[in-house]
This record gives sequence, structure tokens and C-alpha cells, in this order.
Amino acid sequence: MQIHKRFTAEQVGVLLKGYCRGTLDRATIEELLGISKTRFFALLRRYRYDSDKFCLAYRRESTTRLPIRVEKEIETELMLEKGLIEDPSLPISGYNYSAIRDRLARHDIKIALSTIISRARSLGCYQPHPRKKVHDREVVTTAIGALIQHDASHHRWSPYAGERWVLITSIDDFSRKLLYADFLEQETTWAHIKAAESVMLAYGIPLRYYVDSLRVFRFVQGRDSVWRKHVLQTDEADPQWRQVMRSLGVDVSYALSPAAKGKIERPYRWLQDRIVRTCAIEKLTTIDEVRVVLKEEVDRYNNHQVHSTTGEVPSIRFDRARKEGNSLFRPFALPKPYTSTKDIFCLRETRMVN
Repeated sequence: MQIHKRFTAEQVGVLLKGYCRGTLDRATIEELLGISKTRFFALLRRYRYDSDKFCLAYRRESTTRLPIRVEKEIETELMLEKGLIEDPSLPISGYNYSAIRDRLARHDIKIALSTIISRARSLGCYQPHPRKKVHDREVVTTAIGALIQHDASHHRWSPYAGERWVLITSIDDFSRKLLYADFLEQETTWAHIKAAESVMLAYGIPLRYYVDSLRVFRFVQGRDSVWRKHVLQTDEADPQWRQVMRSLGVDVSYALSPAAKGKIERPYRWLQDRIVRTCAIEKLTTIDEVRVVLKEEVDRYNNHQVHSTTGEVPSIRFDRARKEGNSLFRPFALPKPYTSTKDIFCLRETRMVN
């Protein structure tokens, strides 16, 4: 029960007066009143400020009202989100209140997420998050560069674009930092080779890549063999991308199921949600326009957002590991007899010389 319902101001004042005169100690008063140390000093501060007008009753300060302009901006954003959700052509099924908060911040409107959700409830723009199956997403490596997860996602990233694009990404398992992310009009072996080149020239040569079993990365017997009797067995032929990895001494591991690639699929879902919403709101139509959005979202993910698994911002975790020597990246160096990066990151072809 609250203190003002158990004691009068005069009773508490007598006790505080005794403390000020040195006849009562703090522990005794706290025990008599049933209050904490923090509450005791709060009362003592009010008593010393004006002992004659000391009282226990308090008036709850009313919450500061938001300006009408801000309320209208919140409502506009919520109605915009509602329109996206109700559009059957868009892969958006729920509200993203964090995205609304970020869009408002661009207009110098800084508002708490709880306030946006409160307005969403009153405007009929609230959907509770469905319970999802919990997946084990713990970090399996102990150093940066130990494992690079690499993948591609085909999607219609902008509802105003007439075609689908592919997003190719590489993410460090330990730090969860996105080391590479770019949109391309088509997924090709060359695109994946150039992605690997970008990562290795910027960060060094990692210990291992983790990819799925698409033919770009792996030859699978019974799927990719052109011979009826399947002369070649699985992994007996090296795709072009795998040859690049082999030349640089990089191990390659393959995910046997989509569920096994959860760590990289999760950023994909986050990027897809943010990018599709932004493209729909801003009516973006070209791949170059969407690349600008991607760059902003990658910067947010890498440098400003605390990762739910590691509890750290990816770039900060990555930089600290590198500073502490907790890295398995090797400095990039050309293996012999190669003399240029173009000799490594290239498409190879066997020719017969007479």
C-alpha cells in the first residue's frame, strides 16, 4: 500500500525531523515506513526543501500532448502501411512500426515506438505478432572470417518495377556483419565471383564459405550431369565459382536444407520487408534507385542496429574482433603463378593447344 494511505504527512514529518536532528537513523525510519532507501531520500529532499508545506499527496503530471501536426503524420503513415498490407500484389502481411518510426525521424519527428503502437490500436492498424517457432540461431564460430554465409534472393523488390532482381549478399557468421550486398538484374556465376572478389579484397581471405547446393556452387550427380550414365559423381566436377575458391585455398561447406541457412535468411527477410515498403511508398522503378535504398538499409543493419542474437552492433563486434586479433581472415595475396587478380577472379576455360 502506498505510504500516503498508511501515514499522515505530520507523522512522516516527525520521523524526518528526528533524522535531521540526529535522534533517528535512516534504517529505523525505512523499517517503520516500509520504504526503500531511494524513497527515503526522495521524501527527505522534499522535507528539507520546505518542512512547513511538506505533504505526501502527489499529483500525477499529465502526459505531454503531441502536436496536432505530429498526430496527423503518425496517422498518415499508419494509413499508408494499411494500404500496403491490403494490396494483394505486395508481399507485405503485417505492420512494421519500427519502419514508421524511422520514416518519421527523417522528418525530424522523434517518437517512441510505444506511442506509435498506441495510435495504431486506436486507429485499427494493429496486428499482434503471431507466435513463431523458435530456431537455434546461436553463433557457431569463434572468430571473424571463420565462416562467410553467401546467398542470393530473387524477388520483385519494387512493385513499380516490371522485373525481378537478385540480391546477392555475404555475411560474416561471428559478427553478423553484411560484408557484401548488391542488386543485379540476373544471377550468374560471374556475379558470384565478383562478390567474392569484393569481400576478399576488402577484408582478406576467409577460412570457409557456406552456400547452398545450387549448380553455381556445386555439381550434383543426377541433377547436373549431361551423361545418361552419370559418368561424374557429385563434386567430381568443379563449377567456376568453386574453382576460384580452390585457387585461394578457401574451404566450402554446403547447406543441405533451406532451414540450415537461417542466419542469412533472417537478414534477407528484414531487408526484403524494409526495401519493398520503401520502394512502394516512394514508387521506385529502377535498379539504381533501389540500390540507394539497399545502401541505407545495410548501413542501418551494420552500424546502428543491435543484433538480436549477439546483442551487439555487427560492425562494432567485427571491428573489436579484428582489433583483438580474433580473426581468421588471411591477408589477400596472389598464389603462384598468378600475377593479377584478374587471373584469379575469372571464368576458366580449358583449351586444346596443337
